Amino acid sequence: MGRTGTLCNCFIASFRTPISICRLKKPLIPWRKLNLMAASMDPSDTKTYQQNVLVMRHGDRLDNFDPTWEKTADRPWDPPLIQNGLHRAFGTGREFRTRLPFPIHRVFVSPFLRCIQTASEVVAALCSVDDDPNAKSSNDVVAIDPSRVKVSIEYGLCEMLNKTAIRIDVAPKDGIFRFDVPQLEALLPSGTVDPTVEPVYKELPQWEETVRDARSRYEQIIKALADKYPSQNLLLVTHGEGVGVSVSAFKEDTNVIEVDYCAYSELTRQVSLKNESFSAGNFKVLTESGQTGVTYIAE
Repeated sequence: MGRTGTLCNCFIASFRTPISICRLKKPLIPWRKLNLMAASMDPSDTKTYQQNVLVMRHGDRLDNFDPTWEKTADRPWDPPLIQNGLHRAFGTGREFRTRLPFPIHRVFVSPFLRCIQTASEVVAALCSVDDDPNAKSSNDVVAIDPSRVKVSIEYGLCEMLNKTAIRIDVAPKDGIFRFDVPQLEALLPSGTVDPTVEPVYKELPQWEETVRDARSRYEQIIKALADKYPSQNLLLVTHGEGVGVSVSAFKEDTNVIEVDYCAYSELTRQVSLKNESFSAGNFKVLTESGQTGVTYIAE
C-alpha cells in the first residue's frame, strides 16, 4: 500500500570498498521550483516524480582496530573513525557525486560521532567546488558550496540502544546517552546545517530497546523522513542495522547477512503531487546483493 500526506543484527564489516552502481533516472526538480510549479499549474493536474533515498553505514570505527582505546576513553560507547574510515567516507561521497544520476538534496545523520564524521566527509565531497580526483579527505577540499546539500541530526537514526549493539561494560552506567548537538553540528561542513529542521524523534530511544523495536524504528524513520521531504532525494547516515533494515523491510523474503563500512542501499519510489498534497508508492530496493557493500540472501 502506498502513502499519502500533506506537503508542509549488528553486522561484521569485511572492510572492502563498496562499488557504486549508476542507474539512469530522471533527476528530481528542486523543491522550490516544485512549489512554484504547483502554484501555477491547474488544480486538476497531477505531477509525478521519482524520489530516491540512500541509507549508508558509517566508516571504520576506532575500537574495532584498537581495543585498548576504550579503556581510557571518556565515552567508550561512542568511538570516532580511524583515518581509513575518513578516507572511505570521503571516497563514497565522491562516488555519489560522480556516479549517481540524481542529486542528493538532504542528509540526515545519527548523533553518534562515527556517523557525524562520516556525514562530514560525504558532504564535503558532495559540496566541493573543485572536484579534485586526487583528494583523499575533506582536508584536501579547498572550498565548498554549502547550498548544494543541507544536513540535520536525527535521533531516530541512532545505534540500537541495547546490549546487542553496545556492550554493557562500555554503556553509560545510568543508561543515558548524552549528545551535545551544537558541538556535533560544528563538526559538519560550515553552512550546511539546516537550523530550521525539526527532528522526527525529539529524543533518543530508551536504553535496552529490543532488537525488534529498533528495527521497527529504522523502518519508521526512513518512511517518515521520505514523507517529510517527498520531492527531495535523501541520504541517511546511520548504523549497520539501519542499512540492513532498509533492505529487508522493503524487499520481501530477504535476509541481510553483512553490511560493510560505508555500505549503502538505494531505495526509490514514485511520488505524485496534486494541489497541496502528495501520494507515494511503495519503496523499491535497487541495491543488488554485494554490489554496494550490502550482502543479502533470499529467505
